Amino acid sequence: MDYIHYPLLYFKVDENTVLGLLVGTEYEVIDRDLRSVKSVLSKHLQKQYKKFNDYAPGYAAVPKLKVIHLPVKPAYTGNSGIYPMSQSVEVPVVAIYGKTTYGDFECALPMLHRHFHYYDIEQLDALIRHFATGILNQMQADAIYKLLQYPKIQLDVVSLRIKSDRNYTWDGFYTPRTFKTLNSLTEQYPSRQTRRHNALPDAAWELDDQVAQVVDKIIATRSNVLIVGNPGVGKSAVLRQAIRKITNQGKEQQLGYTFWRIMPQRITASAKYLGEWEETCEALVDELLAANGILWVEDMVRLLQIGGGGPETSVAAFLQTFLQQGKLQIIGEATPAELESMRRLLPGFMALFQVVTIEELSEASISRILEKVSEHAARNLKITIKEEALPIVYRLLHRYEPYERFPGKAIRFLSRCISNVQQKQGTQIDKKVVIENFVEQTGLPELFLRDDLRLDQDEMQRFFSSRIIGQPQALHHIANIVKVYKAGLNNPHKPITSLIFAGPTGVGKTAAAKALADYFFGQGQQQSPLIRIDMSELQHPTQISRFIGQGQEIGQLVRESRERPFAVLLLDEVEKAHPVLFDILLGLLDEGMLVDAYGRVTNFRNTIVIMTSNLGAVTGQSLGFQRTDTAEAVYLSAIQQHFRPEFFNRIDDVVIFKPLSQDAVQEIARKELNTYIRREGFLRKGLQLRFTERVFAYLEQAGFSEQYGARPLQKTIEQQITNPIAKWLLKNPDIANCSIEVDYTENGLEFRPIYK
Repeated sequence: MDYIHYPLLYFKVDENTVLGLLVGTEYEVIDRDLRSVKSVLSKHLQKQYKKFNDYAPGYAAVPKLKVIHLPVKPAYTGNSGIYPMSQSVEVPVVAIYGKTTYGDFECALPMLHRHFHYYDIEQLDALIRHFATGILNQMQADAIYKLLQYPKIQLDVVSLRIKSDRNYTWDGFYTPRTFKTLNSLTEQYPSRQTRRHNALPDAAWELDDQVAQVVDKIIATRSNVLIVGNPGVGKSAVLRQAIRKITNQGKEQQLGYTFWRIMPQRITASAKYLGEWEETCEALVDELLAANGILWVEDMVRLLQIGGGGPETSVAAFLQTFLQQGKLQIIGEATPAELESMRRLLPGFMALFQVVTIEELSEASISRILEKVSEHAARNLKITIKEEALPIVYRLLHRYEPYERFPGKAIRFLSRCISNVQQKQGTQIDKKVVIENFVEQTGLPELFLRDDLRLDQDEMQRFFSSRIIGQPQALHHIANIVKVYKAGLNNPHKPITSLIFAGPTGVGKTAAAKALADYFFGQGQQQSPLIRIDMSELQHPTQISRFIGQGQEIGQLVRESRERPFAVLLLDEVEKAHPVLFDILLGLLDEGMLVDAYGRVTNFRNTIVIMTSNLGAVTGQSLGFQRTDTAEAVYLSAIQQHFRPEFFNRIDDVVIFKPLSQDAVQEIARKELNTYIRREGFLRKGLQLRFTERVFAYLEQAGFSEQYGARPLQKTIEQQITNPIAKWLLKNPDIANCSIEVDYTENGLEFRPIYK
């Protein structure tokens, strides 16, 4: 190629003045004649070459001019609405078209600030009418009449002779050598360094139509594209497949498109001074233009959060002008909730995007995808996925992870299964392997995952009775939760259950929550399945950000629930929180979802929500044997008076914990001491502690109080038992491998070693 041609629109202002517009840029030059105008613009293009070490995109052949007259009814906007004129006017639409230096065909509508690509010259007129009509219909009457005032427009070109050793680096597509901003903030996709970390291929199976639609919008119309769908439907797979398809076409047709992936926060991460991130954005746009680049933004909603104090001063708002001028093309993805949020917060920005919606696939399509996964694993990974395993995968994910969509969740789960089998040097995935991996991922026991296992009610009763002492009514409620969940009859669109544990302090409310967490989710998770939040620390409305987060800040509830979606959420002393927090919890209790202002969703549908409360507890009651018929009514009345009806009605049940009886006190003391004797110091020295009945009687009196119930017991054990034993063992360092009888006398604790 010997020349690059840049289209120049010009018209005479008067006999001694010519105005020239360099198409595709903002540059306008007024000089005495056309020759002078072209000289100024030619020097400018040479300066651009020195700056970027490459020529700006232009046309390979001399572009052509076409003018199409379109009938338009101008309209103007008043306080009460939009008022169209009664008669239409003929508006001349100027179009410049031809083959670009990248080998494709482009048409520019310079007076309307729009350009697009085309493949068939016979379709050019129809495309011009399509794009121009859409733009003109959105213009105000004064802007349309302004277009009619231009003198006769003519076309010329600014032609530059290029060097034969232009700076190209061929890696499957055209790439300028050095882009400082792009290289520091983005990564090119695809590239030779791109590697897949999953065991399965990154394929958009069963989504060919959506891939073709995205390719068409990106290339044919050069639109900004946003792929919208729920988590797991295949948004990312479609986008990556579309980019690879465009890249492959570029290799064959020498189109030269490049794609650059960016995380929005990187734009502002290094900014220290006022206006610095704006300069970064301008440099990013300039380099993308020089590279014929398309910006792939991950986490699109973050563009509205960073930069300024709100969406209207954010990075998205700053980039909006470049999008309107056609200088920047962005692609990305979002959930429906995020799309709605972005449209509400920054409607002008979102109006510049073409939306491609992806719905969840049918069960038949999902089955075909799972079969393709199985074929790939057998052919390329030498891992056999048994036929019996795939229906189990579908059933478990469909029931226990309803908040995510197929096929994404199935592909991720099978990829994890394959990786685990490879680490163990196995060769197949059967029903057993599927269940083991699901237990590890969720913490749910096999009892809930396998329909062939029956619930052993006696075993369940023994488990909870050993953990929850002196509360038969609470045990009854908890047993019902287990039975409903085992039968699969819980509402899948709400939390597993939501409860208020009411009663005096120190009677086992928190212990019951821990027991539920261990029973439901304690089988495979490395983290504790109990999320505990002290609501007494959230007594002011300004502390809401600590609870759910604000802007880029993520609150404790959202952070921990995203890390552990299978858990018991314990909101301790809930009645002490500020009332505005109860409004936030309404959606959580009603739909099992929490959506923030930017459309980000936190799911609680695999969570047991427990709120503890002391409302209705009468201070000063004597310990034990509190069995009045009105006790439950007092608690319920106090709770209903404190919480608004719309909140209380979303609670599945209120479980009343009664004051502890004398028998319960003794049993708790024995349980604590049985745990105490298994401490490392005793086991290491081979010591077995035996406590006399007088020790238990002492603990009953010293470790319990009317005000705090069983709360002081552990503190009493540390002070009254651990400290004396530690002193005694230090005085008798040779004591080992024997039993020690611990007795309580008038002189305090006595220790008697017993050797066999």
